[in-house]
Amino acid sequence: MDDRLIVALDVGNAVAGLEMAERIGDAVSFYKIGLGMLTGGGLALARELKDDHGKRIFLDMKLFDISATVEAAVRGLAQFDLDFLTVHGDPHVVRAAKEGASGSDLKILGVTVLTSLDRGDLDAAMIQPGDLHDLTVERAARAFEAGADGVIASPREATAIRALPQSKGRLIVTPGVRPAGSDLGDQKRVETPAAAISAGADHIVVGRPVWQAADPRGAAQAIISELP
Repeated sequence: MDDRLIVALDVGNAVAGLEMAERIGDAVSFYKIGLGMLTGGGLALARELKDDHGKRIFLDMKLFDISATVEAAVRGLAQFDLDFLTVHGDPHVVRAAKEGASGSDLKILGVTVLTSLDRGDLDAAMIQPGDLHDLTVERAARAFEAGADGVIASPREATAIRALPQSKGRLIVTPGVRPAGSDLGDQKRVETPAAAISAGADHIVVGRPVWQAADPRGAAQAIISELP
């Protein structure tokens, strides 16, 4: 199985998530479980997919808080033996998360700029002026310097992030990936799966084009087949 594809199980609850994973079967080895499923049994699903089905798990919580709280939250999550966890890419958050994950194999990924945002959204949030691409790359550099095992960024920034000296041995995980012809949904900075991997991404995250497909297993296999 090609674990470069991470399927986002952004469905209603753990029961639906498990049913979808069973439909996809051995075509996919890596799943993302996000904040939207947290109250629907997301952690229980993560453990079941990991322990009973041998899947890798990316817990997408995008944690952000004071350092002590982030460290405590990550320490609690690290006990579940999951693979990836997202936190905001602010250096103090990354450092606290790495402290909380110490002694485990949990990889801490810093979120740079969400792939659903553009410069207008950053202006509305009073984020400093500047080119969105440059800000994303700078946030990646700072997250790496704070100890992040990897970053979350759109495929459009992957090449520049991979060129950073700090990126050596670190992961780049790209949401905002859509097969050619797919509905973009709420994503704004989008590329195809092949383009994302070619740009330097280690993993791509795809949700709706897989789990909304009439044949989710076939949709996942089609995406994997086009990866370089």
